[in-house]
Amino acid sequence: MDYDRASIKSKASAACGWNFIVLMSRQGKIRLSEFFSSYTESQKKRILRDIAADVLPRQAKMCNIIEKGEYKFVYRRYASLYFVVGCPVEMNELIVLEQIHLFVEALDGYFNSVCELDLVFSLHKSLMILFEMFIGGMLCESNRREVLQQIVEAEEMVEQMTKPGEDTSSQLDDGLSFQEQFQLGRKPGARGPRGNR
Repeated sequence: MDYDRASIKSKASAACGWNFIVLMSRQGKIRLSEFFSSYTESQKKRILRDIAADVLPRQAKMCNIIEKGEYKFVYRRYASLYFVVGCPVEMNELIVLEQIHLFVEALDGYFNSVCELDLVFSLHKSLMILFEMFIGGMLCESNRREVLQQIVEAEEMVEQMTKPGEDTSSQLDDGLSFQEQFQLGRKPGARGPRGNR
């Protein structure tokens, strides 16, 4: 057998991190998606379609791993949400399942039993937790308390940097529709000190 050092190193580095993570509801609505590898928009749409077609109709007692070409879907269902990770074929699926569970525990710790609405209305906080734990798809911080402490410190820094009486929530939730802003008790269209855009 011929072993090329470069190919061994490239396979080893490719097998150590996630390619993407997608949080999807049972109805197929995407609540969070982050791609750690480079994909075109058409590839991203195809991946999301594949997840909806392959993962959602599966029964609860079926295997949590689906091989799909150059990567595989490893997923876990929590209540009404599917946490789907795309990882290289060479990566250990049990480690990925444990990493998914670790991410869910961190979300639970921050949101006190995370639900779908927490992800809808606080997407930026969910992404902060994800980016605090995973860099480039690789797990960098596995201590849940440390992750939550860093998030709290970041929020305190934002509070200290804002002027008294300034509504920071309107700046953080710029992506919400008028109806969503109204449901949260905010004045739709008011976006911080610059006013309406």
